[in-house]
Amino acid sequence: MKTKLFVLCVTAFLGLNNITAQECTKNLSLFNDSAKAGIYQDALPRYEKLIKECPDFNIVLYKRADKMFGELVDKAQKNGDKSKQKEYAQMMIDNIKLRMKHFTNETPFGKYNAEIGKIMYENDLGSLDEQFNYFEESWNKDSDNFHSPKGLYIYFLLYDKQVDAGKKSINDLFVKYDQIINQIERMENEQAVVAKDILDKKQNGEQLTAKEKRKEKNAEIYLKNYDLIKKGINKVLGDKADCDNLIPMYNKNFEEKKTDINWLRIASSRMNAKDCTSDPLFFKLVEALHDIEPSAKTALYLGKLAMQNGDANKALEYYKNAAELEKEPLDKAKAYFSIAEVYKKRGAFSSARNYYNLALNNKPSMGIAYLRIADMIASSANNCGNTTFEKRAVYWKVADYARRAASVDASLKSHATETANSYEQRAPSKSDIFQEGMQGKTVTFSCWVGGSVKVPNL
Repeated sequence: MKTKLFVLCVTAFLGLNNITAQECTKNLSLFNDSAKAGIYQDALPRYEKLIKECPDFNIVLYKRADKMFGELVDKAQKNGDKSKQKEYAQMMIDNIKLRMKHFTNETPFGKYNAEIGKIMYENDLGSLDEQFNYFEESWNKDSDNFHSPKGLYIYFLLYDKQVDAGKKSINDLFVKYDQIINQIERMENEQAVVAKDILDKKQNGEQLTAKEKRKEKNAEIYLKNYDLIKKGINKVLGDKADCDNLIPMYNKNFEEKKTDINWLRIASSRMNAKDCTSDPLFFKLVEALHDIEPSAKTALYLGKLAMQNGDANKALEYYKNAAELEKEPLDKAKAYFSIAEVYKKRGAFSSARNYYNLALNNKPSMGIAYLRIADMIASSANNCGNTTFEKRAVYWKVADYARRAASVDASLKSHATETANSYEQRAPSKSDIFQEGMQGKTVTFSCWVGGSVKVPNL
């Protein structure tokens, strides 16, 4: 009897669950259709019903609701209805919190918690401290997933306001600046790799698929946005980090702080970043830091000082030591770039190119390295061919490097594109190609440049 009763209860329970699942499916479909069509008067009550009865049924509920509330916020803002704008923005936040609760594994904390802070800031919800705390918590707990360009900008803007309010120190701001810029540059690198791979295919004459064309366009948009955000962050930092302010501030505190390793790291990093390295204070900072903790950073700084003093050999020694010690790819790229600059200045172009390429391996978005290689090849054109045609053909290779710079570094896009166009004008014209009978043929370079270029078909 007990067994029969148990079976009946289980059957009834499973039947109820199946009915509930069917109802959830039906209501979710109705909500999705009405929200997608912009029929919000139908969508909103269906949404309320779903979050009460089927909150963990399907993540589609929260994805579609996020778009719906975003559209409602935009509509209210355009209509000048501040009250409705705030109401829908709060509903958008509540929707994110429900998603975080019911679909934790599919909702990265760093991304979505920071999104709440962004929505609050954009719609004037809560205090500045409350907005800031969402960003701070997102960064401290899950910075790997905190990669919204606009979110990072707002976070730094609010951090700056914390400094102005006396709640954070100027040194805290400098540390945060370095962290956020490094985060953006890591994301730039990811997109630069995409851009480079696609550019390689195009240079090899391969046709891009529709998917690759979308990836190319998206990479271009992302790189442009990252560049804009970096410029915005630098504008926020403003004259707080100018040499005129840094030097007296650090001079004032040097005697008291000269054994404080964290203070020395920040001070020397800021002085280097803002190119205040010609001031005697920079040497004092680096010397004190190197005495306490010799590292890749101090080796790089000492290399810069050696170059300023005209000792290129000593500079190379320090730079190579920095490259060997450095573990962080972005900083390793700086060391390799510094080595390349010394060799370029000496006219050792082949060695310089090797180190520029090592820099690019560690930081694919370092467009300036491509431009440096282009400049070296251009200056060697007269030595890279037996005929006038061959010498001028070098400029196709030069233009290729300039276009690579434009594709991976949005901050150089305009200049690099102009550079590429200028060099292409120096390459053989269509009439030159026809007269020499070179269409479709390959020109090989025997000088340090090496490699070859394929002459365009007419």
